[in-house]
Amino acid sequence: MEIRLLSLLEGARQAAGTVVIIDVYRAFTTAAVALQRGAARLLLVDTPEAAFKLRCEDRGDLCLGEVSGIKVPGFDFGNSPLELSQAGVYGKTLIQSTSSGTKGVVAAVRAETLFAAALINAEATVRAVLASRPSLVSLVAMGTNGMQRSDEDEQCALYMRNRLRDRRPDPAAVRSLVLSAHGSAKFDDPERPHFDPRDRDMALQIDSIPFAVRVRVEGDLLVATPETIP
Repeated sequence: MEIRLLSLLEGARQAAGTVVIIDVYRAFTTAAVALQRGAARLLLVDTPEAAFKLRCEDRGDLCLGEVSGIKVPGFDFGNSPLELSQAGVYGKTLIQSTSSGTKGVVAAVRAETLFAAALINAEATVRAVLASRPSLVSLVAMGTNGMQRSDEDEQCALYMRNRLRDRRPDPAAVRSLVLSAHGSAKFDDPERPHFDPRDRDMALQIDSIPFAVRVRVEGDLLVATPETIP
């Protein structure tokens, strides 16, 4: 099995084989929490306009996401795992648009199999990837706005690569590395209240969610649902 480490939107465009799009802070932590909360599925789009369109067409119930980290005006939820952990979304179809993660999923047009992942479900995603015995796996760390690398996504990609190779990285060490990085500091900035430190805490609960988030093409939609491999 060949494993490629890629980054940012360009990496998502290049990714092939079984593709894992990684966004730890916060898109795919939020997505996993929403599905854990009982959402039926998520429709992943690359712009708020596309999300509003799907909601207006009654193809989804609720919109969530952000632009530059801030909740989109008119959306039902922001890009917050904490918020979604308390939301009444059971049985609902959610529409998610974010600055990095969902854009990466939309850009991954060469993927044969596609997952959206974060540290919170890294191990479950590895199990799901290995279940199909792929010859090529592309791990894409989306970074900030899909344009600048971020430590949390790069560390998640390395963590998953080690697990795919049956190595045993230390989750506590990974968490410590991410916490010491620049990207974690924004959660302590009083001038950026949209970054709740509790979102960071949830994002760093490594391997706490037991399912992968599988993304499938259904007509003109990219549909994310939970996938559990024993």
